[in-house]
Amino acid sequence: MSKAGFVAIIGRPNAGKSTLLNALINEQIALVSHKINATRKRMNIILMHKNSQIIFIDTPGIHNKEKMLNQFMLQESLKAIDDCDLVVFLSPITDNLRYYEEFLELNKKSKNPKKHILLLTKIDSLKNDEILESIAKYEVFKDFYHALIPISSTKNINLANLLDEVVKYLPNSPYLYDTEIISDQNLREIYKEKIRESVFENINKEIPYQSDVIINKIEESEEIDRIYAQIIVEKESQKIIIIGKNGNSIKNIGINARKKIEDFSGKRAFLKLEVIVKKGWSKNKKLLKEIGYNIN
Repeated sequence: MSKAGFVAIIGRPNAGKSTLLNALINEQIALVSHKINATRKRMNIILMHKNSQIIFIDTPGIHNKEKMLNQFMLQESLKAIDDCDLVVFLSPITDNLRYYEEFLELNKKSKNPKKHILLLTKIDSLKNDEILESIAKYEVFKDFYHALIPISSTKNINLANLLDEVVKYLPNSPYLYDTEIISDQNLREIYKEKIRESVFENINKEIPYQSDVIINKIEESEEIDRIYAQIIVEKESQKIIIIGKNGNSIKNIGINARKKIEDFSGKRAFLKLEVIVKKGWSKNKKLLKEIGYNIN
């Protein structure tokens, strides 16, 4: 009997959720940034393991901020907890326990509270005795989780053990997706994330958080994809910074994004970018909806 199910990857901002998922599928599909709260929407990433199909749900980091966009991001994480078959909670091994305790409270209040797998990430940063000491701190919570697994996504430590553990808790089911695909996201969403990632990598400070991307058109052919996109910012001053002196910043963003797109698609890409201002878009429900963030 085959198994298939949805597994929500949950954790605080910068816990390593997207890094883990990219390591598991050996593809750079989920947006990764050293800046916190880079992930904004849920993304399904599909992995075959033995006779099971695991649909991992990459989620925004759990946090409490007042901006309407941040409320949407928290809403995305809570929906993933409610709707999934299993939760995997990521906690960097050096973290304060309060992040895990906050998650337990959220899980308790959800429509469908459930046991989870607890991952202690980034163990390659500590020695063995320090790892054991950190693991011991979570023993008091053992009734709440199925298993505790220390991992390193970058060093590929215990990732196979994680997959073996996950499939134990998936329902018996036929496969829910084509076994050849790694995500149910359409090209627009994937290419949008590649451009957003490039903005995060090339622009400093707060501007990436006040920017987003709209894909206006994609023209596909066997040899080349032509992508026409807009980078949205909130202020004219931010537009000037994104464009840069003599257009250098927008040029670098474009070069970087095009390479990411080509690496993903396996063919050439033409990318045309423009920068537009939508004042206060991250706090405006109507503008957020236009960009693709539906807030209840």
